[in-house]
This record gives sequence, C-alpha cells and structure tokens, in this order.
Amino acid sequence: MKRWPTYYIPHGGGPCFFMDTPPGIPTNTWESMADFLRNIDTELGERPSAVIVISAHWQRTNPTIHIGAKPELLYDYYGFPPHTYELTYPMSGAPELATEIADLLKGEGFTPEFEEKRGIDHGIFIPFKLIYPDADVPIVQLSMLRGDSPEDHIRLGRALEPLRDKGVLIIGSGLSFHNLRTFFHQPRATDPGSVQFDDWLTESVLTSDHREERLSTWETAPFARACHPTEEHLLPLMVAAGAAPEEAGVQVFSDIVLGKAVSGYRFGEITH
Repeated sequence: MKRWPTYYIPHGGGPCFFMDTPPGIPTNTWESMADFLRNIDTELGERPSAVIVISAHWQRTNPTIHIGAKPELLYDYYGFPPHTYELTYPMSGAPELATEIADLLKGEGFTPEFEEKRGIDHGIFIPFKLIYPDADVPIVQLSMLRGDSPEDHIRLGRALEPLRDKGVLIIGSGLSFHNLRTFFHQPRATDPGSVQFDDWLTESVLTSDHREERLSTWETAPFARACHPTEEHLLPLMVAAGAAPEEAGVQVFSDIVLGKAVSGYRFGEITH
C-alpha cells in the first residue's frame, strides 16, 4: 500500500464558503481558498480509507479521539446567517481507527481519551464539504493539546505517522494567519508583516534541515505574534509536519486574503 501525504489546510472564516460575503468585503474573498480545497481530491487521485483531522477548534489536556460512528455537527461560530446553522455533512466516523490511534499515542507517551458526544466542529465540516462533498470518506477528529507546545504537537504527529502506510490521510486544519482583530478591518492593502511571517513559515516548511526545530521556535519569526496572538490555528501545522519527519514540504496554497498572506502546505509525495 502506498504512503499517503499529510496536509495543513486553511479552513477559512466560519462558514465563509457557504454564504454571501458581508457588505464591504470583496465577493471573491474566499474563492481561491475554496478552489484549493475542492481540488485536493483531484490532486490525490484516489480516496484514502479514512482521514484523521486535527482542527484548531478542539483542545484537550490529553489527546482525545472522537470515536462516534455517526457524529453530529457542532456549529461553533457566531453571528452568521441563519442558514449556516442548518448546513449538513452526514459523515461517518471510524471507531476501529480511533482505537488504533489511541494505541499509537500510548506508544509515544501520551494518555489518550475517547469522546463520542461532542459534535464535529466547523474546522472540519466546513472545508470537508468542499473536499469530499458527498461525505463518503470516514473522518476521525483528534483533538489538539492544551498548553500550546509546538514540540508536543510535532510528537503527536509522529505517533500518527505509521497510519500513512495504511491508507490514512492526515490533515491539520487551521489558518496560517489568525489575528481576527486585524483580519476584518481596514486597510485592505497587503499587510507586510503577514507577508514576512508567511515567507518565514514557507521557508521553514520547505527546508530539509532542522524543520522541526524551526517550527518549534515559530514565536521568533518576524511578526509571529502579530499574525498569531494565540497559537491554536498554527499548531495543526506542527502535527502535519510531525507525521512526515523525513519528507519534503511543499507550499500548495498561497493567497492574499483581506490583505493578509495565507498559505497551505503538503508533506510527502503524491504517488498514483
């Protein structure tokens, strides 16, 4: 069986792909990102047996695995049009894979837990309505860790690496720029600080030397805290990178969104 790559994808802002943009925001703001997400299935060329997703919107003290066979959705966004709280995504979970994930996490020194009642948050169902619109690929959500340690999230990814040889696709879902205080405010001119941080992040992902060390020290990057006042939308990148420690990173998405540089990355080759 082939080895599957890993991804760090941008999941946009709330249900942005399924609503009109508010007045004053360009109508094509999210089009490039939506096209990128729709193209992932074509780029891969075939379907994985299942997907493990680490979303920026679920943090627990211990790594927690959603074990539900038919999970509900969690509409964890606020102030959006009423129809966005009626979006559906009838995905299936993969309880047997969840158990296998737990065993691998134990081997890496973690104390995994299971969750069944929590809904799957918008960091998963919103982008996956574009990636797999028919909800025909099983998805298991794995939480991030409280404490915001890049090293621990890299280690979390490292534990998952063997599953890539068993037909499993690993995706970290976040946003490479996530300062909401500045994101939706004027001016719309390109923010040079976001570009400098994005350049640093891309250089770190693409480097073959000391990638994990560079990502672990992301706070030292230019304008790091201006782009990420809190870490949760960047840490899924650490998991995706940790699950592909010896493999090349590629920038697969790049755009200026509301004046802010945003990127997506893939680790590992696609083999058909």
